[in-house]
Amino acid sequence: MVTLEQVKLLDTRVTKTVEYIKKLTAENSHLKSRLDSSLQRIEEMQALINRFKEDQGRIEEGILSALNRLNQFEDALGSILPEVSNSAESSLPADEPLPDPINGTPMTGEKSSGNNQPARKKTAGAEKIQNQPQTRQAEEPDEPSPVIELDIF
Repeated sequence: MVTLEQVKLLDTRVTKTVEYIKKLTAENSHLKSRLDSSLQRIEEMQALINRFKEDQGRIEEGILSALNRLNQFEDALGSILPEVSNSAESSLPADEPLPDPINGTPMTGEKSSGNNQPARKKTAGAEKIQNQPQTRQAEEPDEPSPVIELDIF
């Protein structure tokens, strides 16, 4: 036979179990809502990552395009400069130095190539200029040499 105490004990256990199930149900719904918000945030982050990847690709393409244009410009400038310097040298008498494009004064033997390479050694025309003051000094010892060498690079 079932006693009254056993029924009360069963009733308390059922009540505790119902409360525990309610608590677990509430915790489950809370965890589901956190999961939903986390999944939504993951989707937003994935969209940002994809946008950043696309932007990075465009930036890299832009940089490569700019570098290619600079190389083309440098190549074009490199092919034009020898022509300009050859025509400038042929238009000046061989005894006069080439004018400095920055300040207009006569340049001495070393020329800058404009592309951060070491300056070229003195040319034959520049050697004539270098030799010219020495002959003047022999003739006119009182005057100092007018040739001033400038090291640009």
